[in-house]
Amino acid sequence: MEKNSFATSTYIATSPESAFEYLCSLKNLDHWTLFSRMIEQIDEDTWLGTASGYQKNLYYHVKKLENELFYGIEWHCGFEHNQYFQVYPVLLFPPNYIDPETDEKGVYFHWLSFVDPKRQTPMIMQGIHTVHTSEARSLKANLERRAGRSTAAKGRYFIDTDTIYIDAPIDVGINYLSNLQNMGEWAHLVRPSGEINSQSGEFTDEYDQKLKISLRLHNLSKYHLLEQEYFYPYYGFYQRSVALLIPTAYAFADPEASGFILHQITFWKTDQLLAHGKLQIEDFGAEGMNIKRMLEAKAGNLKSFDLGMSYIPKKQNSLVTSR
Repeated sequence: MEKNSFATSTYIATSPESAFEYLCSLKNLDHWTLFSRMIEQIDEDTWLGTASGYQKNLYYHVKKLENELFYGIEWHCGFEHNQYFQVYPVLLFPPNYIDPETDEKGVYFHWLSFVDPKRQTPMIMQGIHTVHTSEARSLKANLERRAGRSTAAKGRYFIDTDTIYIDAPIDVGINYLSNLQNMGEWAHLVRPSGEINSQSGEFTDEYDQKLKISLRLHNLSKYHLLEQEYFYPYYGFYQRSVALLIPTAYAFADPEASGFILHQITFWKTDQLLAHGKLQIEDFGAEGMNIKRMLEAKAGNLKSFDLGMSYIPKKQNSLVTSR
């Protein structure tokens, strides 16, 4: 997994609209975070406040992600106003986005954090799992209490992720991955078996079962979201996953950072073992490694694959490769 990023998710028994409205108000960070306390409002979308991971104050800025699929925001943080070096995308998936046939209410909260390796401290990276996981639980409690609940609600799904750094131009990645005709090259569990165009086509899986796969690409602020859908017509089985393609320069606020981050978001039923489609997060992770290898080769970066799954700044990269 990419070591400079961290994702956490939870089901919240409140409406997507209520969750979005609550998250858009930075002052609400006072109520559910470990120690992000807003001290002074700078403008409508920016506050100066204390921070859990630093021994000094941060500027906090919130940005709404405009799209037709689901609600989303980004939190930005930095030591100076308008000079932000941390970006935290937050996506709010309604249950009927995961499964169009469901009658489940509520929302699935997904929080992705990037920490620039040039600025991160050991404590931040050692503590981010503990703090953000606990804060997500606190957020869930705050919103569910406001919705009238006195105990934690359980969702029908859980979210799992796989994240990898790819040292290739993001345009190359977008063009390659958004064309379904390329899937036969990088996906080892399915094989083309019929008519395939750039967005949909017929395949067989590892058990020679027929399925239809479709892709859709969406612009999401400074990055892109790629939807992937599996449908087994003989079984009526449907599986959706999404991937974010985020320029590394944007994720880590470093114009010298090349390539992009591939963050795959997957949805799994809590009480069901699957018989079709992807069966485990490792199926996505293996494909991610194959995608990395192929795209970096296309970009002529044959040494990048050997350095692992994580982004390494250029100066540090030169030290690694010279050893």
